[in-house]
Amino acid sequence: MIELTGDTLTIEALVAVARRHEKVADLGTRVKARMQASHEWVVSAIEGRGRVIYGVNTGFGSLANKVISAAEARQLSRNLILLCVCGVGKPLGEDIVRGLMTIRANMLAKGNSGVRPLVAQTLIDMLNAGITPVVPEKGSLGASGDLAPLSHIAAVLSRDQGEGDGGYSGQAWYKGELLEGAVAMKRAGIERITLEAKEGLALSNGIDFMAACGALAVHDAENLLCHAQMGASLSFEALTGLTAALDPSLHEISNQPGNLRVASAILSLCKGSRLLDSDPARLQDAYSLRCTPQVLGPILDAVAFVRQRFAGALNAATDNPLIFPTGDGQDLRAVSGGNFHGQGPALWLDFLGIAMAEVADIAERRVFRMLTPELSNGLPAMLVTNNGLDGGLMMVQYTAAALVSDNKTLAHPDSVDSIPSCANQEDHVSMGANAARHCLEILDNVTNVLAIELMTAAQAVDLRFDGPARLGAGTSRVYKAIRERVAFLDHDRPSSPDTQSLAQLIREGSMALGMELYS
Repeated sequence: MIELTGDTLTIEALVAVARRHEKVADLGTRVKARMQASHEWVVSAIEGRGRVIYGVNTGFGSLANKVISAAEARQLSRNLILLCVCGVGKPLGEDIVRGLMTIRANMLAKGNSGVRPLVAQTLIDMLNAGITPVVPEKGSLGASGDLAPLSHIAAVLSRDQGEGDGGYSGQAWYKGELLEGAVAMKRAGIERITLEAKEGLALSNGIDFMAACGALAVHDAENLLCHAQMGASLSFEALTGLTAALDPSLHEISNQPGNLRVASAILSLCKGSRLLDSDPARLQDAYSLRCTPQVLGPILDAVAFVRQRFAGALNAATDNPLIFPTGDGQDLRAVSGGNFHGQGPALWLDFLGIAMAEVADIAERRVFRMLTPELSNGLPAMLVTNNGLDGGLMMVQYTAAALVSDNKTLAHPDSVDSIPSCANQEDHVSMGANAARHCLEILDNVTNVLAIELMTAAQAVDLRFDGPARLGAGTSRVYKAIRERVAFLDHDRPSSPDTQSLAQLIREGSMALGMELYS
Protein backbone atom coordinates (compact mmCIF):
# COMPACT_ATOMS: atom_id res chain seq x y z
CA MET A 1 0.00 0.00 0.00
CA ILE A 2 1.10 3.56 -0.68
CA GLU A 3 1.67 5.61 2.47
CA LEU A 4 1.14 9.37 2.39
CA THR A 5 3.32 11.28 4.84
CA GLY A 6 3.74 14.60 3.04
CA ASP A 7 7.39 13.91 2.30
CA THR A 8 7.80 10.54 0.57
CA LEU A 9 5.44 10.41 -2.42
CA THR A 10 7.29 9.40 -5.59
CA ILE A 11 6.34 9.66 -9.24
CA GLU A 12 6.21 5.86 -9.40
CA ALA A 13 3.84 5.69 -6.41
CA LEU A 14 1.64 8.37 -7.91
CA VAL A 15 1.40 6.43 -11.17
CA ALA A 16 0.53 3.28 -9.20
CA VAL A 17 -2.39 5.00 -7.46
CA ALA A 18 -3.53 7.04 -10.46
CA ARG A 19 -3.42 4.32 -13.11
CA ARG A 20 -3.26 0.95 -11.39
CA HIS A 21 -5.59 1.81 -8.49
CA GLU A 22 -2.99 0.84 -5.91
CA LYS A 23 -4.50 1.18 -2.43
CA VAL A 24 -3.48 4.06 -0.17
CA ALA A 25 -2.86 3.37 3.52
CA ASP A 26 -4.82 5.17 6.22
CA LEU A 27 -3.03 8.14 7.72
CA GLY A 28 -0.45 7.23 10.33
CA THR A 29 -0.56 8.32 13.99
CA ARG A 30 2.23 10.89 13.66
CA VAL A 31 0.68 12.42 10.55
CA LYS A 32 -2.71 12.73 12.23
CA ALA A 33 -1.17 14.28 15.33
CA ARG A 34 0.60 17.07 13.49
CA MET A 35 -2.44 17.75 11.31
CA GLN A 36 -4.68 17.94 14.35
CA ALA A 37 -2.28 20.30 16.15
CA SER A 38 -2.22 22.79 13.28
CA HIS A 39 -6.00 22.60 12.89
CA GLU A 40 -6.57 23.28 16.59
CA TRP A 41 -4.24 26.27 16.39
CA VAL A 42 -6.25 27.72 13.48
CA VAL A 43 -9.51 27.37 15.42
CA SER A 44 -8.06 28.88 18.58
CA ALA A 45 -6.43 31.72 16.65
CA ILE A 46 -9.68 33.02 15.19
CA GLU A 47 -12.05 32.04 17.98
CA GLY A 48 -10.02 32.48 21.18
CA ARG A 49 -7.36 35.00 20.20
CA GLY A 50 -9.37 37.06 17.75
CA ARG A 51 -6.66 37.01 15.08
CA VAL A 52 -7.37 37.96 11.49
CA ILE A 53 -5.81 35.43 9.12
CA TYR A 54 -6.13 35.71 5.37
CA GLY A 55 -8.50 33.18 3.87
CA VAL A 56 -9.45 31.80 7.29
CA ASN A 57 -11.63 34.65 8.47
CA THR A 58 -11.30 37.09 5.56
CA GLY A 59 -12.52 37.23 2.01
CA PHE A 60 -10.28 36.04 -0.82
CA GLY A 61 -8.09 37.81 -3.36
CA SER A 62 -9.12 41.43 -3.77
CA LEU A 63 -11.72 40.91 -0.98
CA ALA A 64 -9.02 40.11 1.59
CA ASN A 65 -9.84 43.25 3.59
CA LYS A 66 -13.34 41.93 4.34
CA VAL A 67 -13.19 40.33 7.80
CA ILE A 68 -15.49 37.38 8.44
CA SER A 69 -16.70 36.45 11.91
CA ALA A 70 -15.37 33.24 13.44
CA ALA A 71 -18.92 31.90 13.41
CA GLU A 72 -19.02 32.26 9.62
CA ALA A 73 -15.66 30.61 8.94
CA ARG A 74 -17.26 27.26 8.13
CA GLN A 75 -19.63 28.80 5.63
CA LEU A 76 -16.72 30.71 4.12
CA SER A 77 -14.93 27.40 3.45
CA ARG A 78 -17.92 25.89 1.67
CA ASN A 79 -18.62 29.12 -0.23
CA LEU A 80 -15.10 29.13 -1.63
CA ILE A 81 -15.53 25.64 -3.01
CA LEU A 82 -18.83 26.53 -4.68
CA LEU A 83 -17.37 29.80 -6.00
CA CYS A 84 -14.51 27.96 -7.70
CA VAL A 85 -16.62 25.24 -9.32
CA CYS A 86 -16.28 27.08 -12.62
CA GLY A 87 -14.45 24.67 -14.94
CA VAL A 88 -15.53 24.02 -18.52
CA GLY A 89 -14.64 21.60 -21.27
CA LYS A 90 -14.21 17.85 -21.49
CA PRO A 91 -13.66 15.88 -18.28
CA LEU A 92 -10.09 15.15 -17.30
CA GLY A 93 -8.91 11.56 -17.55
CA GLU A 94 -9.39 9.35 -14.52
CA ASP A 95 -5.65 9.07 -13.96
CA ILE A 96 -5.20 12.84 -13.76
CA VAL A 97 -8.08 13.24 -11.28
CA ARG A 98 -6.78 10.42 -9.11
CA GLY A 99 -3.33 11.99 -9.30
CA LEU A 100 -4.80 15.30 -8.16
CA MET A 101 -6.52 13.66 -5.20
CA THR A 102 -3.37 11.78 -4.19
CA ILE A 103 -1.18 14.89 -4.27
CA ARG A 104 -3.72 16.92 -2.32
CA ALA A 105 -4.08 14.26 0.39
CA ASN A 106 -0.27 14.04 0.59
CA MET A 107 0.09 17.80 0.88
CA LEU A 108 -2.49 18.00 3.66
CA ALA A 109 -0.62 15.20 5.46
CA LYS A 110 2.38 17.52 5.86
CA GLY A 111 0.44 19.28 8.61
CA ASN A 112 1.05 22.83 7.36
CA SER A 113 -2.47 23.45 6.09
CA GLY A 114 -4.42 23.66 9.34
CA VAL A 115 -7.01 21.02 8.47
CA ARG A 116 -8.35 18.00 10.31
CA PRO A 117 -6.97 14.54 9.49
CA LEU A 118 -10.52 13.69 8.41
CA VAL A 119 -10.14 15.84 5.29
CA ALA A 120 -7.10 13.98 3.94
CA GLN A 121 -8.51 10.63 5.06
CA THR A 122 -11.72 11.27 3.11
CA LEU A 123 -9.69 11.81 -0.06
CA ILE A 124 -7.87 8.54 0.67
CA ASP A 125 -11.17 6.74 1.23
CA MET A 126 -12.48 8.06 -2.09
CA LEU A 127 -9.36 6.84 -3.89
CA ASN A 128 -9.60 3.39 -2.35
CA ALA A 129 -13.31 3.13 -3.11
CA GLY A 130 -12.80 4.18 -6.74
CA ILE A 131 -14.80 7.41 -6.59
CA THR A 132 -13.55 9.71 -9.36
CA PRO A 133 -15.06 13.22 -9.42
CA VAL A 134 -15.84 14.73 -12.81
CA VAL A 135 -13.36 17.59 -13.32
CA PRO A 136 -13.56 19.78 -16.46
CA GLU A 137 -10.20 20.23 -18.16
CA LYS A 138 -10.25 24.04 -18.50
CA GLY A 139 -10.60 26.94 -16.08
CA SER A 140 -7.37 27.13 -14.09
CA LEU A 141 -4.88 30.00 -14.43
CA GLY A 142 -2.26 28.06 -12.51
CA ALA A 143 -1.64 31.03 -10.26
CA SER A 144 -3.84 31.04 -7.15
CA GLY A 145 -3.35 27.36 -7.48
CA ASP A 146 -5.48 25.09 -9.61
CA LEU A 147 -8.63 26.43 -8.00
CA ALA A 148 -11.23 25.11 -10.44
CA PRO A 149 -9.98 21.51 -10.80
CA LEU A 150 -9.46 21.11 -7.06
CA SER A 151 -12.85 22.62 -6.23
CA HIS A 152 -14.70 20.23 -8.52
CA ILE A 153 -13.18 17.45 -6.39
CA ALA A 154 -13.88 19.24 -3.10
CA ALA A 155 -17.54 19.74 -4.07
CA VAL A 156 -18.01 15.97 -4.02
CA LEU A 157 -16.49 15.43 -0.58
CA SER A 158 -17.89 18.55 1.18
CA ARG A 159 -21.45 19.57 2.09
CA ASP A 160 -23.49 22.52 3.29
CA GLN A 161 -23.97 22.98 7.02
CA GLY A 162 -27.11 21.76 8.75
CA GLU A 163 -29.75 19.28 7.79
CA GLY A 164 -30.76 18.19 4.33
CA ASP A 165 -28.94 16.56 1.44
CA GLY A 166 -25.81 18.64 1.82
CA GLY A 167 -26.40 20.75 -1.26
CA TYR A 168 -24.41 20.79 -4.49
CA SER A 169 -22.12 17.76 -4.85
CA GLY A 170 -21.00 17.78 -8.49
CA GLN A 171 -20.66 14.48 -10.31
CA ALA A 172 -18.47 11.43 -9.86
CA TRP A 173 -17.84 8.05 -11.43
CA TYR A 174 -18.37 5.05 -9.17
CA LYS A 175 -18.30 1.41 -10.29
CA GLY A 176 -18.78 2.40 -13.92
CA GLU A 177 -21.72 4.74 -13.29
CA LEU A 178 -21.80 8.52 -13.60
CA LEU A 179 -23.66 9.74 -10.51
CA GLU A 180 -24.31 12.84 -8.47
CA GLY A 181 -21.37 13.20 -6.13
CA ALA A 182 -23.53 12.75 -3.04
CA VAL A 183 -25.01 9.52 -4.44
CA ALA A 184 -21.55 8.13 -5.26
CA MET A 185 -20.32 8.93 -1.75
CA LYS A 186 -23.40 7.36 -0.14
CA ARG A 187 -23.08 4.16 -2.18
CA ALA A 188 -19.44 3.90 -1.19
CA GLY A 189 -20.32 4.49 2.46
CA ILE A 190 -18.23 7.66 2.75
CA GLU A 191 -19.69 10.67 4.58
CA ARG A 192 -19.41 14.10 3.00
CA ILE A 193 -17.69 16.61 5.29
CA THR A 194 -18.95 19.88 6.74
CA LEU A 195 -15.82 21.96 6.24
CA GLU A 196 -14.33 23.94 9.10
CA ALA A 197 -12.22 27.11 9.10
CA LYS A 198 -9.57 27.17 6.33
CA GLU A 199 -10.45 23.71 5.02
CA GLY A 200 -12.08 25.05 1.87
CA LEU A 201 -8.96 27.02 1.05
CA ALA A 202 -6.70 24.07 1.84
CA LEU A 203 -8.70 21.86 -0.53
CA SER A 204 -8.73 24.29 -3.45
CA ASN A 205 -5.46 26.21 -3.35
CA GLY A 206 -2.31 24.65 -4.84
CA ILE A 207 -0.49 23.39 -7.93
CA ASP A 208 -1.90 19.86 -7.87
CA PHE A 209 -3.33 19.74 -11.41
CA MET A 210 -0.03 20.92 -12.85
CA ALA A 211 1.91 18.58 -10.57
CA ALA A 212 -0.26 15.56 -11.39
CA CYS A 213 0.00 16.20 -15.13
CA GLY A 214 3.73 16.84 -14.82
CA ALA A 215 4.42 13.64 -12.90
CA LEU A 216 2.36 11.51 -15.27
CA ALA A 217 3.95 13.29 -18.25
CA VAL A 218 7.47 12.57 -16.96
CA HIS A 219 6.60 8.90 -16.55
CA ASP A 220 5.18 8.78 -20.07
CA ALA A 221 8.04 10.78 -21.58
CA GLU A 222 10.60 8.35 -20.16
CA ASN A 223 8.67 5.45 -21.64
CA LEU A 224 8.43 7.23 -24.99
CA LEU A 225 12.16 7.91 -25.02
CA CYS A 226 12.83 4.19 -24.56
CA HIS A 227 10.63 3.46 -27.55
CA ALA A 228 12.12 6.35 -29.52
CA GLN A 229 15.56 4.74 -29.16
CA MET A 230 14.15 1.39 -30.23
CA GLY A 231 12.37 2.93 -33.22
CA ALA A 232 15.47 4.87 -34.21
CA SER A 233 17.58 1.71 -33.97
CA LEU A 234 15.21 -0.29 -36.15
CA SER A 235 15.08 2.56 -38.68
CA PHE A 236 18.88 2.76 -38.57
CA GLU A 237 19.02 -0.87 -39.66
CA ALA A 238 16.19 -0.54 -42.18
CA LEU A 239 18.13 2.31 -43.83
CA THR A 240 21.47 0.42 -43.58
CA GLY A 241 22.94 3.22 -41.49
CA LEU A 242 26.60 3.86 -40.77
CA THR A 243 27.82 3.20 -37.24
CA ALA A 244 30.66 5.73 -37.38
CA ALA A 245 28.22 8.36 -36.12
CA LEU A 246 27.65 6.23 -33.00
CA ASP A 247 31.34 5.89 -32.09
CA PRO A 248 31.71 6.27 -28.28
CA SER A 249 34.80 8.47 -28.69
CA LEU A 250 32.73 10.93 -30.68
CA HIS A 251 30.11 11.21 -27.97
CA GLU A 252 32.44 11.20 -25.01
CA ILE A 253 34.08 14.32 -26.38
CA SER A 254 30.70 16.03 -26.79
CA ASN A 255 30.55 16.33 -22.96
CA GLN A 256 26.80 15.66 -23.07
CA PRO A 257 25.75 12.58 -21.06
CA GLY A 258 22.50 12.07 -22.93
CA ASN A 259 24.26 11.92 -26.29
CA LEU A 260 26.55 9.14 -25.11
CA ARG A 261 23.64 7.20 -23.59
CA VAL A 262 21.63 7.29 -26.83
CA ALA A 263 24.57 6.33 -29.04
CA SER A 264 25.40 3.47 -26.68
CA ALA A 265 21.76 2.34 -26.65
CA ILE A 266 21.54 2.21 -30.45
CA LEU A 267 24.83 0.34 -30.72
CA SER A 268 23.69 -2.13 -28.07
CA LEU A 269 20.31 -2.70 -29.69
CA CYS A 270 21.94 -3.23 -33.08
CA LYS A 271 24.74 -5.45 -31.82
CA GLY A 272 25.36 -8.25 -34.31
CA SER A 273 23.57 -6.48 -37.17
CA ARG A 274 24.49 -7.39 -40.72
CA LEU A 275 22.42 -4.54 -42.16
CA LEU A 276 24.45 -1.67 -40.73
CA ASP A 277 27.53 -0.54 -42.67
CA SER A 278 26.48 -2.74 -45.59
CA ASP A 279 26.86 0.01 -48.23
CA PRO A 280 30.61 0.78 -48.55
CA ALA A 281 29.99 3.48 -51.16
CA ARG A 282 28.14 5.75 -48.73
CA LEU A 283 30.28 8.06 -46.59
CA GLN A 284 27.63 9.75 -44.43
CA ASP A 285 24.00 9.43 -43.43
CA ALA A 286 21.44 12.22 -43.31
CA TYR A 287 21.01 14.06 -40.03
CA SER A 288 17.86 12.15 -39.04
CA LEU A 289 20.11 9.09 -38.67
CA ARG A 290 23.57 10.51 -38.05
CA CYS A 291 22.47 13.08 -35.47
CA THR A 292 19.95 10.94 -33.58
CA PRO A 293 22.15 10.91 -30.43
CA GLN A 294 22.59 14.68 -30.59
CA VAL A 295 18.80 15.12 -30.79
CA LEU A 296 17.50 12.45 -28.41
CA GLY A 297 20.41 12.87 -25.96
CA PRO A 298 19.55 16.41 -24.83
CA ILE A 299 15.91 15.34 -24.57
CA LEU A 300 16.93 12.57 -22.17
CA ASP A 301 18.76 15.18 -20.10
CA ALA A 302 15.80 17.57 -20.23
CA VAL A 303 13.38 14.89 -19.00
CA ALA A 304 15.76 14.02 -16.17
CA PHE A 305 15.73 17.67 -15.08
CA VAL A 306 11.94 17.88 -15.22
CA ARG A 307 11.66 14.64 -13.23
CA GLN A 308 13.69 16.26 -10.42
CA ARG A 309 11.43 19.27 -10.28
CA PHE A 310 8.14 17.38 -10.27
CA ALA A 311 9.46 14.85 -7.75
CA GLY A 312 9.90 17.82 -5.43
CA ALA A 313 6.50 19.29 -6.29
CA LEU A 314 4.70 16.09 -5.25
CA ASN A 315 5.79 16.69 -1.65
CA ALA A 316 5.39 20.46 -1.53
CA ALA A 317 2.98 22.50 0.57
CA THR A 318 1.34 24.89 -1.88
CA ASP A 319 -1.81 26.32 -0.33
CA ASN A 320 -1.98 29.68 1.45
CA PRO A 321 -1.56 30.62 4.23
CA LEU A 322 0.60 27.87 5.71
CA ILE A 323 1.06 27.05 9.38
CA PHE A 324 4.56 26.83 10.90
CA PRO A 325 6.10 26.64 14.38
CA THR A 326 7.36 29.90 15.85
CA GLY A 327 11.08 30.41 16.33
CA ASP A 328 11.03 29.10 19.89
CA GLY A 329 8.82 26.16 18.93
CA GLN A 330 6.29 27.01 21.64
CA ASP A 331 3.51 28.14 19.33
CA LEU A 332 2.42 28.17 15.70
CA ARG A 333 2.06 30.99 13.19
CA ALA A 334 0.33 31.56 9.86
CA VAL A 335 2.49 32.74 6.95
CA SER A 336 0.82 34.11 3.83
CA GLY A 337 2.81 33.81 0.61
CA GLY A 338 2.65 32.44 -2.91
CA ASN A 339 3.61 28.76 -3.05
CA PHE A 340 0.43 28.24 -5.08
CA HIS A 341 1.91 30.14 -8.03
CA GLY A 342 2.53 27.76 -10.91
CA GLN A 343 5.32 29.54 -12.78
CA GLY A 344 7.74 26.72 -12.07
CA PRO A 345 5.42 23.92 -13.23
CA ALA A 346 4.40 26.02 -16.24
CA LEU A 347 8.03 26.37 -17.34
CA TRP A 348 8.80 22.70 -16.70
CA LEU A 349 5.74 21.53 -18.63
CA ASP A 350 6.54 23.85 -21.54
CA PHE A 351 10.13 22.60 -21.52
CA LEU A 352 8.98 18.98 -21.48
CA GLY A 353 6.48 19.55 -24.30
CA ILE A 354 9.03 21.34 -26.48
CA ALA A 355 11.64 18.65 -25.89
CA MET A 356 9.30 15.75 -26.59
CA ALA A 357 7.92 17.40 -29.73
CA GLU A 358 11.39 16.94 -31.22
CA VAL A 359 11.18 13.18 -30.64
CA ALA A 360 8.30 13.05 -33.12
CA ASP A 361 9.92 15.59 -35.42
CA ILE A 362 13.05 13.51 -36.12
CA ALA A 363 11.10 10.22 -36.18
CA GLU A 364 8.83 11.53 -38.93
CA ARG A 365 11.90 12.42 -41.01
CA ARG A 366 13.13 8.83 -40.77
CA VAL A 367 9.67 7.59 -41.84
CA PHE A 368 9.83 9.91 -44.84
CA ARG A 369 13.26 8.58 -45.84
CA MET A 370 12.16 4.96 -45.70
CA LEU A 371 9.20 5.70 -47.99
CA THR A 372 11.18 7.68 -50.55
CA PRO A 373 13.30 5.57 -52.96
CA GLU A 374 15.76 8.39 -53.65
CA LEU A 375 16.55 8.51 -49.92
CA SER A 376 16.06 4.96 -48.65
CA ASN A 377 19.17 3.20 -49.97
CA GLY A 378 17.34 0.76 -52.19
CA LEU A 379 13.88 0.28 -50.69
CA PRO A 380 10.81 0.28 -53.00
CA ALA A 381 8.67 3.40 -53.18
CA MET A 382 6.15 3.62 -50.32
CA LEU A 383 7.46 0.28 -49.03
CA VAL A 384 5.22 -1.88 -51.18
CA THR A 385 6.30 -4.08 -54.08
CA ASN A 386 3.26 -3.46 -56.29
CA ASN A 387 3.46 0.30 -55.96
CA GLY A 388 1.07 2.21 -58.13
CA LEU A 389 -1.75 -0.24 -57.72
CA ASP A 390 -0.96 -0.21 -54.00
CA GLY A 391 -0.04 3.00 -52.18
CA GLY A 392 1.73 1.15 -49.36
CA LEU A 393 2.52 3.25 -46.32
CA MET A 394 2.21 6.55 -48.15
CA MET A 395 -0.59 7.86 -45.95
CA VAL A 396 0.89 7.07 -42.56
CA GLN A 397 3.58 9.63 -43.26
CA TYR A 398 0.80 12.16 -43.91
CA THR A 399 -0.58 11.39 -40.46
CA ALA A 400 2.86 11.69 -38.87
CA ALA A 401 3.42 15.03 -40.61
CA ALA A 402 0.04 16.30 -39.38
CA LEU A 403 0.86 15.32 -35.81
CA VAL A 404 4.32 16.90 -35.95
CA SER A 405 2.78 20.11 -37.28
CA ASP A 406 0.16 20.01 -34.52
CA ASN A 407 2.95 19.75 -31.95
CA LYS A 408 4.57 22.90 -33.31
CA THR A 409 1.45 24.84 -32.31
CA LEU A 410 0.97 23.01 -29.01
CA ALA A 411 4.61 23.62 -28.04
CA HIS A 412 4.16 27.40 -28.09
CA PRO A 413 5.03 28.23 -24.47
CA ASP A 414 2.08 29.02 -22.21
CA SER A 415 4.41 30.11 -19.41
CA VAL A 416 5.18 33.44 -21.10
CA ASP A 417 1.51 34.45 -20.99
CA SER A 418 -0.37 36.21 -18.20
CA ILE A 419 -3.80 37.82 -17.92
CA PRO A 420 -4.43 39.70 -14.65
CA SER A 421 -7.42 38.61 -12.58
CA CYS A 422 -9.22 39.31 -9.29
CA ALA A 423 -9.33 43.10 -9.65
CA ASN A 424 -5.57 43.09 -10.37
CA GLN A 425 -4.68 41.52 -7.03
CA GLU A 426 -3.58 38.47 -9.00
CA ASP A 427 -1.77 40.53 -11.60
CA HIS A 428 0.63 37.84 -12.82
CA VAL A 429 -0.50 34.29 -13.48
CA SER A 430 1.38 31.29 -14.85
CA MET A 431 -1.09 29.70 -17.30
CA GLY A 432 0.52 26.46 -16.17
CA ALA A 433 -2.73 24.50 -16.43
CA ASN A 434 -2.80 25.24 -20.16
CA ALA A 435 0.84 24.16 -20.38
CA ALA A 436 -0.14 20.88 -18.68
CA ARG A 437 -2.94 20.13 -21.14
CA HIS A 438 -0.80 20.98 -24.14
CA CYS A 439 2.15 18.90 -22.89
CA LEU A 440 -0.07 15.83 -22.50
CA GLU A 441 -1.50 16.34 -25.97
CA ILE A 442 2.03 16.58 -27.40
CA LEU A 443 2.92 13.28 -25.73
CA ASP A 444 -0.13 11.62 -27.25
CA ASN A 445 0.94 12.85 -30.69
CA VAL A 446 4.48 11.60 -30.10
CA THR A 447 3.11 8.17 -29.16
CA ASN A 448 1.32 7.89 -32.50
CA VAL A 449 4.30 9.12 -34.51
CA LEU A 450 6.56 6.56 -32.83
CA ALA A 451 3.97 3.87 -33.57
CA ILE A 452 4.12 4.90 -37.23
CA GLU A 453 7.93 4.73 -37.21
CA LEU A 454 7.88 1.24 -35.69
CA MET A 455 5.38 0.09 -38.32
CA THR A 456 7.36 1.64 -41.17
CA ALA A 457 10.74 0.35 -40.00
CA ALA A 458 9.44 -3.20 -39.64
CA GLN A 459 7.99 -3.03 -43.16
CA ALA A 460 11.29 -1.72 -44.50
CA VAL A 461 13.28 -4.49 -42.79
CA ASP A 462 10.98 -7.08 -44.36
CA LEU A 463 11.74 -5.61 -47.78
CA ARG A 464 15.51 -5.97 -47.35
CA PHE A 465 16.96 -9.25 -48.56
CA ASP A 466 16.78 -11.61 -45.57
CA GLY A 467 16.17 -8.46 -43.50
CA PRO A 468 14.75 -9.90 -40.25
CA ALA A 469 17.56 -12.48 -40.03
CA ARG A 470 20.21 -9.76 -40.43
CA LEU A 471 18.96 -7.60 -37.53
CA GLY A 472 20.89 -7.06 -34.34
CA ALA A 473 19.92 -8.92 -31.18
CA GLY A 474 17.97 -6.04 -29.63
CA THR A 475 16.33 -4.80 -32.80
CA SER A 476 15.30 -8.36 -33.59
CA ARG A 477 13.30 -8.40 -30.35
CA VAL A 478 11.73 -5.07 -31.26
CA TYR A 479 10.85 -6.33 -34.74
CA LYS A 480 9.23 -9.49 -33.35
CA ALA A 481 7.15 -7.49 -30.85
CA ILE A 482 5.87 -5.31 -33.72
CA ARG A 483 5.02 -8.31 -35.87
CA GLU A 484 3.04 -9.86 -32.99
CA ARG A 485 0.71 -6.86 -33.27
CA VAL A 486 0.88 -5.79 -36.92
CA ALA A 487 1.27 -8.00 -40.00
CA PHE A 488 3.41 -7.25 -43.04
CA LEU A 489 1.61 -4.99 -45.54
CA ASP A 490 1.42 -6.84 -48.85
CA HIS A 491 -1.59 -4.89 -50.21
CA ASP A 492 -3.39 -1.72 -49.15
CA ARG A 493 -5.50 -1.91 -45.99
CA PRO A 494 -6.65 0.59 -43.36
CA SER A 495 -3.63 1.70 -41.35
CA SER A 496 -5.42 3.27 -38.37
CA PRO A 497 -5.92 -0.07 -36.54
CA ASP A 498 -2.22 -0.86 -36.99
CA THR A 499 -1.14 2.53 -35.66
CA GLN A 500 -3.52 2.21 -32.71
CA SER A 501 -2.26 -1.27 -31.91
CA LEU A 502 1.37 -0.17 -31.85
CA ALA A 503 0.51 2.99 -29.90
CA GLN A 504 -1.06 0.74 -27.28
CA LEU A 505 2.06 -1.44 -27.29
CA ILE A 506 4.09 1.68 -26.54
CA ARG A 507 1.74 2.79 -23.74
CA GLU A 508 1.91 -0.64 -22.12
CA GLY A 509 5.67 -0.26 -21.90
CA SER A 510 6.36 -3.97 -22.21
CA MET A 511 8.95 -3.48 -24.97
CA ALA A 512 10.77 -0.95 -22.77
CA LEU A 513 11.37 -3.48 -19.99
CA GLY A 514 15.07 -4.12 -20.14
CA MET A 515 15.95 -0.94 -22.01
CA GLU A 516 18.16 -0.18 -19.02
CA LEU A 517 20.47 -2.81 -20.54
CA TYR A 518 21.00 -0.46 -23.46
CA SER A 519 21.28 2.84 -21.58
